[in-house]
Amino acid sequence: MNELVEQCTKYVTSELSKTKREGISDLLEHMKEMGFFTAPASGGNHLCIEGGLVIHTAGVMKLSQKFGKLLYSPDEFKEMRNSIRLVSGLHDLGKAGAFGKPYYIENMIQDGRPTKANPEQKYKRSEKKPFEGNSDMLHIDHPQLSVKEADLYIPLTEEEYFAILFHDGMYGSLAYYLKGHERRLQTLLHFADYWCAQFIEDKFNYRDEWLPF
Repeated sequence: MNELVEQCTKYVTSELSKTKREGISDLLEHMKEMGFFTAPASGGNHLCIEGGLVIHTAGVMKLSQKFGKLLYSPDEFKEMRNSIRLVSGLHDLGKAGAFGKPYYIENMIQDGRPTKANPEQKYKRSEKKPFEGNSDMLHIDHPQLSVKEADLYIPLTEEEYFAILFHDGMYGSLAYYLKGHERRLQTLLHFADYWCAQFIEDKFNYRDEWLPF
């Protein structure tokens, strides 16, 4: 698993660096400091493991580019490739945290009952739901946190901002505002994200040498 996280970290870092977007090196350093490359992708659903977020991101980045080659003309894909790299690489940036706080924390539950011999209550991390949302953070959905964190370091285009903000599609909290205003880049990102989370990662076998590329 550690090897897979390392491979995905290298892939995500390399692909984002290829964009040569102003400030990308500083953003990558910020991602490292905020724990992006060790964070889980969810609390108790897909890839709720250390490093799950970067594994998920690598898969979405690769799938987005495959879809882009199919759905855009060769000239359009060449023009849009860096935007595809950026939105797929940064769509879940907010899941690493914001405002100096982690988005997910360990979900600790009681481990048995205290006894006279051992009166101190012990705790362990839940196996069913290893992580939970950080109650110290205000309730701001992760796509909004993602554009907020990215915008601190790199200039996003309007199309990129829109794609990240609405990448959850009609499943997101902003679905009412999206309906009837879908865009190609946003829809491509949503489909790649949804496909990875629902049809690849839900069947993820931690013992397999599974790679998202």
